[in-house]
Amino acid sequence: MTTEKVPMTPGGAVKLREELTRLKEERPRISREIGVAREHGDLSENAEYHAAKERQGLVEARIKDIEDKLARAEVIDPTKLSGDRVRFGATVTLTNLDTDEEQTYQILGADEADINRGSISVSAPLARAIMGKSIGDEVVVTLPGGTRRYEIGAIAFR
Repeated sequence: MTTEKVPMTPGGAVKLREELTRLKEERPRISREIGVAREHGDLSENAEYHAAKERQGLVEARIKDIEDKLARAEVIDPTKLSGDRVRFGATVTLTNLDTDEEQTYQILGADEADINRGSISVSAPLARAIMGKSIGDEVVVTLPGGTRRYEIGAIAFR
């Protein structure tokens, strides 16, 4: 595991803790499912047993992942930030210089990002390209769909 900090908002930290609690509460139920499936006899062809064991593995892996992220969490409250440069938590309005289309994104942690809700991961190519930039700066970003040119129109912390 890496020791790199994991930036997230207070809301993102709460959601991870809630998921962790829910997953830990699931452990006994999965164990019971494994026990019941084991009673059915031959484990080599017991689909219920294998499905329960696989679910147990996935839950344990996710628990470890969440615990690791929370241990390395750097909780940043965007409402307490200000400034004229793009950074984690900023809500940035961009104008696509080729189409004049305007888009607004908030830069959040990887677990919080949801493009459909107007947020992108701090590690996304677009976020990395605009980090540290100011209003009026032009950025060129290479995205899976091709190269795009944007101008930063507004930066807000809310």
